Amino acid sequence: MTKIVHPYAHRIGILRDWQSRWFAGNAKKNREFIRTDARVREFLIKRLRGAYVSHVEIERSQKDLRVQIHTARPGMVIGRSGEGATKLKKDIASLLKKLGLVEVPALHLDVIEVRSPESNAAIVSAMVVEGLEKRLPFRRVMKQTIDKVMANRDVQGVRIAISGMLGSGSMSRVEELKKGRIPLQTFRADIDYAQIAANMPLGKVGVKVWIYKGDVFADDPTRLKV
Repeated sequence: MTKIVHPYAHRIGILRDWQSRWFAGNAKKNREFIRTDARVREFLIKRLRGAYVSHVEIERSQKDLRVQIHTARPGMVIGRSGEGATKLKKDIASLLKKLGLVEVPALHLDVIEVRSPESNAAIVSAMVVEGLEKRLPFRRVMKQTIDKVMANRDVQGVRIAISGMLGSGSMSRVEELKKGRIPLQTFRADIDYAQIAANMPLGKVGVKVWIYKGDVFADDPTRLKV
């Protein structure tokens, strides 16, 4: 029987690195750190919806907590004269206090620009969601997005699947469009994956995106990446 495995988790330690990097030392701290990371990510994804956030990395040392936000629109996150980043940092600090941590670490916030947004699955899925929420025809949104992604020279294949009440239909269904190759079971295949939901009048519509950027071999010094 076949098993569906998350393409990111499938390649951790081979092509991908962990998005949370720290060492707890005991079970109590481990639970606390996992809960904190999940709440911080949930808060940032909800707060920065529309800013094309790719992913959030969290690093910890003994007394510091560093949050790195990777986004295609850093200007929206930083704001004029850094006001947005300062307010966001204060809101994250207040969230950490509400979680009732034993020790509130010193917080550092970094905003990193994604240089090639068309080859990033999370940003491409956000583009699809943005088009769907503007009430554009879903087939046109999928086709235009795939053409835009395939225009990037680093991309060798893309697949977009959307599911839900599409086109004011009376039943939910799945529509899919694919171009190029998506070798999901090849460990060395650099496949980026993301899933997100669009809020539509008839309910939520799920969007899944796979992007294949070629094979990465062991002799590549930059093969481990987030």
